Amino acid sequence: MDRRGFNRRALLGGAAVATSLSLLPQSAAADVPARTAPAGGEVKHIKLYAEKLADGQMGYGLEKGKATIPGPLIELNEGDTLHIEFENTMDVPASLHVHGLNYEFSSDGTKLSRSDVEPGGTRTYTWRTHAPGRRKDGTWRSGSAGYWHYHDHVVGTEHGTGGIRKGLYGPVIVRRRGDVLPDRTYTIVFNDMTINNRQPHSGPDFEATVGDRVEFVMITHGEYYHTFHLHGHRWADNRTGLLTGPDDPSQVVDNKIVGPADSFGFQVVAGEGVGAGAWMYHCHVQSHSDMGMVGLFLVKKADGTIPGYEPHDHDPAH
Repeated sequence: MDRRGFNRRALLGGAAVATSLSLLPQSAAADVPARTAPAGGEVKHIKLYAEKLADGQMGYGLEKGKATIPGPLIELNEGDTLHIEFENTMDVPASLHVHGLNYEFSSDGTKLSRSDVEPGGTRTYTWRTHAPGRRKDGTWRSGSAGYWHYHDHVVGTEHGTGGIRKGLYGPVIVRRRGDVLPDRTYTIVFNDMTINNRQPHSGPDFEATVGDRVEFVMITHGEYYHTFHLHGHRWADNRTGLLTGPDDPSQVVDNKIVGPADSFGFQVVAGEGVGAGAWMYHCHVQSHSDMGMVGLFLVKKADGTIPGYEPHDHDPAH
């Protein structure tokens, strides 16, 4: 499926740490012009399911029996409209609520708007996006482009506390025409004291090869503030995570404070200037890191090896 479609990532892995210096040639990332997002304006349709998982958690999926935590990545371009036929296969009411996009009250996904879905029921939610432009009064209206997210808003309480805690959440990316497209995208969710609802010190790990353009979507849920830090790589603290040129005033960072319902994203060229390695990412609140909020960005050499890294009995995400 092409980059304009919808993607599902299996997130598996562990948390051993090793690094090695195998520098990327300065020209490697510039040999081929970056792919960019097209103009929007399409009307898209998907089917999404809410399901209980075997371990008592909950997830969203594009097919029955294949729900994941986080839920499927949904990608749109500014100007697109998305109709989601949502089926609740669980034994409790559930819903779908999105941040950052346009929707009518009937697609809010809350009990207040009576837009939740009873057990066994279905409902179509409609999300719309728009490009930036000038209003009739002369003021500027921002576009929908950004790194957003969706989640349940009714399981457990009227505000969905139980559903979010159990894993009913997922990423949304809205791109502007001309935005640089990555080779792969990964989602990291700090949910209370877990990463992607996994057990402490169990990853997830994410895999790339030196020179790959890798995109991360970072989302926070739960009760706590965190600091997201990625070793060996950095990004611009703006909408895309990329500098537009030598005079772009955006601050370049490798650590960002995040709170409940925050989301942001960025792209890096894997190993650029630092080489292959098992590069750690983690919450930089020290007690949170000590309690297991840590995973690895596994950057391989072209031959598939990571110097100095001894993998354990697990498979990293692909």
